[in-house]
Amino acid sequence: MSPNVSDTVYLMISGATTAYRAPEFVAALSARFSRVITVQTPNAMRLISPHDLRRIPNNHVVESYFDARILPRPTPGPVLFAPCNFNSLNKLAHGVADNLALSIVAEMIGFGQPVVIALSVNEPLFAHPIVQRSIATLTGWGITVVEPRDVGQGLMMAPTEVVLDAFFARATADPR
Repeated sequence: MSPNVSDTVYLMISGATTAYRAPEFVAALSARFSRVITVQTPNAMRLISPHDLRRIPNNHVVESYFDARILPRPTPGPVLFAPCNFNSLNKLAHGVADNLALSIVAEMIGFGQPVVIALSVNEPLFAHPIVQRSIATLTGWGITVVEPRDVGQGLMMAPTEVVLDAFFARATADPR
């Protein structure tokens, strides 16, 4: 990790079927950052329990704007949004921050922090016209979008290693 990189990293989880892979991301992030803050969208909490995420060492699950870990405002740090579903992708691209996860991502974009989004959508959603526009908007803002892949079960979030490689490349890049 370069000296310019924060010791805090954010993992955002949306309500995509690949949310079950969150512990893999927490483990990898914990190995490189001293503080992992995990925030779920409301729909993600239906797929993976905040209780289960809290049990992972070095993982700080935040569920409220009033959590002491993010007061008075979240500490600047890189963001991995994995998985990011159709709804969250399009909300981010349109400046909608109607839940804690999206609000923190919006702030980190404003802080100029590295943001990597691992898109998790199926074929029909990926083919929807708004998806390519949203990807273009976000990449225009300097956000890295890892597109979904078909690894034998249809289109879904790229393999964990691919997502992490993209994240660490972006999060540790020299900003000069």
